[in-house]
Amino acid sequence: MAPNQFFKCLSDETRMLSMMLIAQQGELCVCELMVALDDSQPKISRHLAQLRNCGLLSDRRDKQWVYYSLPADLPDWARSLLDTLCQQQAVLLEQPCKRLENMSDRPVRCAAC
Repeated sequence: MAPNQFFKCLSDETRMLSMMLIAQQGELCVCELMVALDDSQPKISRHLAQLRNCGLLSDRRDKQWVYYSLPADLPDWARSLLDTLCQQQAVLLEQPCKRLENMSDRPVRCAAC
């Protein structure tokens, strides 16, 4: 992945926050991101599809849920930049993380996953 494509993919606030949350949480589904970012399903799904098409996300299906995570082949420099972004801009994640913590019907991941 070229750095210019990485930054272009993250140039939208919804995509950037989604990537930060997924990097921090390990994996999230659309419904979790809807709650965390307080946004609609079509908008979140569209941005996740763009991130997946850019090679910044991978997905796995578990029953009716589709979980998104960072791909195993994401370059080290990209992971490092995401980690730094999460650390240096933690204030951006405070409210979305609070919403996630308070999510009443959050999907349960299977122990083997």
